[in-house]
Amino acid sequence: MMNATDFDPDIRRVAHLMADAARQVILPYFRSLDLQADNKLGTGFDPVTEADRAAERAMRDILAAERPADGILGEEYGAQPGTSGLTWVLDPIDGTRGFLSGTPTWGVLIAVSDASGPFYGIIDQPYIGERFEGAPDGALMTGPHGSRPLQARAARDLQQAIVYTTFPEVGSTDEASAFRAVASQALLTRYGMDCYAYALVAAGQVDLVIEAGLNAYDIQAPIAVIQAAGGIVTDWQGNPVHEGGRALAAANREIHAQALAVLSAY
Repeated sequence: MMNATDFDPDIRRVAHLMADAARQVILPYFRSLDLQADNKLGTGFDPVTEADRAAERAMRDILAAERPADGILGEEYGAQPGTSGLTWVLDPIDGTRGFLSGTPTWGVLIAVSDASGPFYGIIDQPYIGERFEGAPDGALMTGPHGSRPLQARAARDLQQAIVYTTFPEVGSTDEASAFRAVASQALLTRYGMDCYAYALVAAGQVDLVIEAGLNAYDIQAPIAVIQAAGGIVTDWQGNPVHEGGRALAAANREIHAQALAVLSAY
């Protein structure tokens, strides 16, 4: 993990420019009565809107002007190689289903990764006006009520935990069974928050988020934010999950170990 002394403050400057630009582009579309969505899938429903595409274009334009040597991996426009060793990993609207439904639980995800994985991230919720930032020098939330450091929850037993996942089916039948095996031991289980659930782990409100079938752009910003707030994010075997797949985000190592003991059997 990158040390705070090695962190380039220009990354923070550019990331906030990008998040601000994405907000401006996306908000006119949110809750508009004529919003249209295209389906990425032949069977099932994986929506994308012009807000997704326009936001990613706006962020890429800023990178082209400000940091042209860096690589980019974005959900809508794919990979663009760079020469600096750094890659910006972008999901312009994580939670497009929520976006279409008018629920303010979607977010703009921005991460910066080097060879060892993501070391900087932003989870931004434009409609609420909340921004969750994780960097080598700490984690911070800014919003309508001011700014405060982010600190994940202290250790507690799984029986006292709050657990989230986005989809009740989680993934495959086996993955759903694995989630239910953890959730059945927890105090409270909730669904449907997309990236906002990860932000709540960093903010000290939620103990665990368990998901499957993720892409790199879904998880890299949450990894950076949660780790900076004192939490941990791995796959279901305790390994790095930078490239996506099955993710376990936990407020601390103790609750992570309890959940991992159940999930690792699947």
